[in-house]
Formats: sequence, C-alpha cells, structure tokens
Amino acid sequence: MAEPRVAQLEPGLWLIDHDFLDVPGTIASYLLAADDDLTLIETGPTTTVDTLLAGVRAAGFDPEQITQLAVTHIHLDHAGASGVLMRRLPRARLLVHRVGAPHMIEPSKLLASATRIYGDDMDRLWGEVLPVPEERVVILDDGSCFSAGGRELTALHTPGHASHHLAYLDPATGGVFTGDVGAVRLDRAAYVRPPTVPPEFDLELWRQSVARLRALQPRRLFLTHFGAFDDAQWHFDDLLLRLGNWMGWVEARLAETPDTAAVTEELRRRGDSEIVALTGGDALVWPYEVATSYKMTVDGMARYFRKRQRAAAAAG
Repeated sequence: MAEPRVAQLEPGLWLIDHDFLDVPGTIASYLLAADDDLTLIETGPTTTVDTLLAGVRAAGFDPEQITQLAVTHIHLDHAGASGVLMRRLPRARLLVHRVGAPHMIEPSKLLASATRIYGDDMDRLWGEVLPVPEERVVILDDGSCFSAGGRELTALHTPGHASHHLAYLDPATGGVFTGDVGAVRLDRAAYVRPPTVPPEFDLELWRQSVARLRALQPRRLFLTHFGAFDDAQWHFDDLLLRLGNWMGWVEARLAETPDTAAVTEELRRRGDSEIVALTGGDALVWPYEVATSYKMTVDGMARYFRKRQRAAAAAG
C-alpha cells in the first residue's frame, strides 16, 4: 500500500484520499477531530478500508478513537465499508438517514440492486459489504444535529442523486459536506460533472436541493468526489448548466435511438472533449470516469425519462 494521501484543510479537519482503484483524488473521507472525539464523514468502499485507516493514523490518530461514521447516503462508494468498519472500530456508531438505515442493517436488497448494475465487478470495486448492528445505528432526519470533532453539524435532506441523501452543514464555519448532491469535481478543475446514477436520480428534486444549499451561502464545499472548494456559487452554476445540457441532449438522442450503449459512447466523446478543452489535457479523463462513469450517467437518465413517461401516461 502506498503512503496515504492526507491533507489538513482546517483546524481539526483532514481529507483522506482513498486512492480508489489506484486513482488518486476520486473518493475522499473527511476526518473531524477534537480531543478524543473523532468522526469520519463517508466510509468509502471496503476495498479501500486499509488506506482509510492508514490515513487516520497519518493524521495523528488511532482509528480506535473513532466514535462516529456519518454517511451522506448508502451507495457503496460512500458507505460500503460501514459494516466492516464496525468490526474494526469498537467505539463507532453509524449515522445515516432513516430511509437508508434498514439497508445498512440488512444489506441484501442494496447488494442485489448494486449487483444488477455492476455484475461481476462487484468484488473488484466494492469488496465485502457486511451488516451494521442495529444497536449501533443512529437515525438522522432533515434538521438533525450532532457533534462531530468539536463541530455542531446539521443534517440536510438533499434528494435528487438518491432519495435518502443528506448533506452536512457546519453553521459556525459555513462549510457543507455535500456527498453527491454537490456532484463531481476533480483536481480543482473548473468542471463539475453530475453523477446521475440509477435507480433514484430525479432532476427536479436535485435542482431543489441545489437551491436549498445555494440559499445557505456556503463558504466552502467539501466534496466526496473530490476535495474542498471555496467558489460555491460558481460550482452550483456549473453543475446545473451541465446537468441541464446533458439531460436535454441525452433525452433527444434516446428519442432517436433506444441504444443506450451508442448514446453512452457519444456522450463519452462529448464529455471527454469538454474536459480536454477546459483543463488543457486529458489527464483527468480517466479519473472522472472512475468517479462517475458515462454508462451510469446515461442509465440513470434513461430510467428517469421512463419513469416520467409512465407517470404522464398514468395521469392520462
């Protein structure tokens, strides 16, 4: 295992790079620490647990000091290691939205859904997913507050990427841990890609969630994919512009052909060209694909369009 990539962002706050699939800068956890109170925001997948815990040590702490794991939602790149970590961190509890909690306690449905999407790649990508003991789960709702490493965080229900998605606001500093509602932005690039993955992507709800976060006038965004950004209003603008542009384009192409694989390859050419044009090279093309693939983007949009069409037909 390579030396862990850890960066202190603020007093009591560290970013830990999971080095997912040996690609740095694609999945982050955030360590909040004060005295003997350690909280991790996002667990990442089980495939990177050793890297995560090495990062905690590199920040100067014993992982057994960790008291809380707070996940923004239960997708495996954000919460997949929760059960495994519970076995290795005797003091830790899992903080999760009420709707996501049952799938952490009994992950069979979560795993069945993920297997339909990832197939034979499940183990390579995510590793073992174990149940979290029910007595160690803390339910969060919209507006729930909790202490984390000397900070008082507020959970904000922010659906759109997932129905049970939470962002975590630190009112004292104006920081927001966005999970995936803040989308994907790598290596400080001026390029925000929306992860519109199946099965729960919802355009209207995502726009409402972004509007809610924008209204808070956040000082800093802490993205799981990836890092801290101080230009929140520009970031939200770029997210909404690309989300709307890609949605319109994919919908038009799918109306011409039902071949999602062909549309995916067209979007790949389009998106990769955007990255090269905006960053001056192709170094981030693969990391963006690792963080949120074109296939998942198109599949999530296609499912959303089908659901909308069924709803319109049922309404008559």
